Amino acid sequence: MSGTETLIPYLKGKKKNEEEPTIIVDCREAKTASKIVKGLVERGVHVKTEALEKGDYVLSDQCAVERKTVIDFVYTLTRRYLFEQLFRLKDAYPKSLILLEGYLPIIYKFSHIQPASVWGAMFTLAKNGIAIVNTASQKETIDFLYVAARQEQTIEKRTPIVHAFKKTDTTTDAQVYFIASLPNVGREKATAILKSYQTPLNAVINVDDWAKTVYGLGPIITNKVKEVLHTPYTE
Repeated sequence: MSGTETLIPYLKGKKKNEEEPTIIVDCREAKTASKIVKGLVERGVHVKTEALEKGDYVLSDQCAVERKTVIDFVYTLTRRYLFEQLFRLKDAYPKSLILLEGYLPIIYKFSHIQPASVWGAMFTLAKNGIAIVNTASQKETIDFLYVAARQEQTIEKRTPIVHAFKKTDTTTDAQVYFIASLPNVGREKATAILKSYQTPLNAVINVDDWAKTVYGLGPIITNKVKEVLHTPYTE
């Protein structure tokens, strides 16, 4: 939206005989969130289900939505793959966003993760161009998806399209993903680490020196990384 445009086209109600939007829903999401799919259909949305490689809802050729409950979002942070998943989604759909469903202040009730970690994760996503929308319930999620799809398709005249993701990563991508997957590292710090140590192997060997050579990597992060690297694997 340019500086000369207004929100008026987005605020107008549905016109008579206006075609309802189409939303492509991941088949796994359609099973676990059947009430959302049912609600969208009741709103008049044309729902198509497909096995999506990334994302849960495709609203246009430029916009896809990853839906997570607040609890799932917090749990995913301990697994560290959320960022890479969303960054790759944004590569294919520039206007990608994450929809957090549920009561956000519940993050203060968790004992295994600090609220600051959640806010930090949300800030990292936001500053990398991934918008975050919080809905309090599945009903609000249905309303948001309906309105968002309508804006993309009816007002912006965009068509929902499933984009193919590249099947193989470059060596550089694989290196960043590998280092970023370590506890509390993430994409930004992984890039800084690789710039300092050139190769992932050299970085891992010199993990004790990270705090001296890479800004933002203190003993808390390096100790967690060393714990992962040195702890024997158990199923």
